[in-house]
Amino acid sequence: MNEITDIAPSITELGERLSRLRTELARRGLAGFVIPRADAHQGEYVPPHDARLAWLTGFTGSAGTAVILQNKAAIFVDGRYTLQVRDEVDTQLISPHPVMEISPEEWIADTLGKNDRLGYDPWLHTPDGVTKIQKACATAGAELVACADNPIDAVWVDQPPPPKAAITPYTLEYAGETSEAKRARIAEIIAKSPADATVLTMPDSIAWLLNIRGGDVTHSPLPLSFAVLYADGRAELFLDPGKITSGLAAHLGNQVGLRDADQLGPALDALGREARHVLLDTSTAASWISSRLMQAGATLVSGADPCALPKARKNSTEISGMQKAHVRDGAALCSFLAWLDQAASKGGLDEMTASDKLQAFREATGLLRDLSFPTISGAGPNGAIVHYRASVKSNRLLEPGNLYLLDSGAQYLDGTTDVTRTIAIGKPTAEQQDRFTRVLKGHIGLATIRFPKGVTGAHLDVLARAALWKAGLDYDHGTGHGVGCYLGVHEGPQSISRRPNSVALEPGMIVSNEPGYYKQGAFGIRIENLVLVTEPQMIEGGERAMMGFQALTLAPMDVRLVVRALLTEEEAAWLNAYHAQVRETLTPLVDAATAGWLANATRAI
Repeated sequence: MNEITDIAPSITELGERLSRLRTELARRGLAGFVIPRADAHQGEYVPPHDARLAWLTGFTGSAGTAVILQNKAAIFVDGRYTLQVRDEVDTQLISPHPVMEISPEEWIADTLGKNDRLGYDPWLHTPDGVTKIQKACATAGAELVACADNPIDAVWVDQPPPPKAAITPYTLEYAGETSEAKRARIAEIIAKSPADATVLTMPDSIAWLLNIRGGDVTHSPLPLSFAVLYADGRAELFLDPGKITSGLAAHLGNQVGLRDADQLGPALDALGREARHVLLDTSTAASWISSRLMQAGATLVSGADPCALPKARKNSTEISGMQKAHVRDGAALCSFLAWLDQAASKGGLDEMTASDKLQAFREATGLLRDLSFPTISGAGPNGAIVHYRASVKSNRLLEPGNLYLLDSGAQYLDGTTDVTRTIAIGKPTAEQQDRFTRVLKGHIGLATIRFPKGVTGAHLDVLARAALWKAGLDYDHGTGHGVGCYLGVHEGPQSISRRPNSVALEPGMIVSNEPGYYKQGAFGIRIENLVLVTEPQMIEGGERAMMGFQALTLAPMDVRLVVRALLTEEEAAWLNAYHAQVRETLTPLVDAATAGWLANATRAI
């Protein structure tokens, strides 16, 4: 069961829910309401209590915004979800729009009437986001209105309660650095900003800083909470008291106070009364928080979440844990791929059965805590849906001639994994092989690059696309994202993408390398490894030390899909060396039958 999918309405329910919301908006004197796919923490996964976009529209993707007016409704998604949104939403009632073509703000500016009042929930929008919507309303001659409570909650009669999962210590064995030392480091950043305190709203930052983990959302061990960290290293953690476990206070120490969640407002008021300068990330914090601080008299210092960059630079303990997790996970995935080869050849295997089987192999390690995201198990045309999720309705057989795209990951106490492999079912076509090899060339181009200090992922993104571009092809998603250590499978601030990003890649960062290609209605291809940014080293004869990428993921790539003639000698040597590493590392960890399959799967080309 998927809790968010279960919340989504049927076609009949969608019309009823829209009608109830519009009646509630009219009662409040509002012409419309903006509904982001967000909670108060702007996280990737939201608890069922906050799945308002899914409840109202049926769209279950991880990013999107709907605008509901009295006589019109629209939903806006990025390139990952242009196909999914049409499958999940009644387009007769809510019109879908790719944000690449029109943004919510542009639609609002074009559609709102003069003197209309457009509502929003200040807990679900950032200050930066509110500013954009305000400008759009001004263009239309309309007014943006902050709602004291969310009107969807007023009409959602069976809304699930807020989550209350236990918060537990994350021990030094896995964290590698005490919370006291982390707080001292971040306090120095606060003082230099210059500010007296910072309000932390991202649960992964709080979990990392205080060495705690929770379970309030699926797939990420996050404690939904807020924190205030002062420039002297003291901190206050604001949370539902029902989440506190025995020993938590002792773990946190006497410099970290535990406060009820409803005390956050008064704490912000106190910062204002004391005329404090408060560092706040206005790209991730709730607008409610910035407004409360300013109304209380605090001075906002706008800046990045001070935990984001230090958290991204993994320490030696975290790196070692991630390496161990990937070896363990690679053995489970390899066992699955060997099983898949046999099962698919017999026929009758479907996407959901395959996905469940992979999870069973991971569970057999005895150390799996959760998947790191819902497995993308897409056969044939379903593989062309970038963030596809198999369901009873969409479930396809893995049939001869299909490409099978499998994007999956796991959460272990010592690390988080994320890996994608594309597998030929039966004999692949020449087109499938050509496209796969071009994606592979992009993967290798990124995997083998050396780069100096100051280089960002935006500088490197073209390497993953060059072979596709030469054939007039491309893909509409980023090439790489940061990954947490037993935290979120997607984390910043680093990324590899065409989008501008001023954050340079640094040693200890972990990012994905995942170019792809998608032919709508036919097949999808993606090859993904997680890689570690290495320490700078001199190249023989060079003048500057260069960083590079070290592969963490260990799993064979399907050589049946490789066109050897399209690879350079250097590219073929990289693939052979990578496969030799996979074979040597995993063979002792799998059974004899799997070892035999692995020897063939990693044969030199």
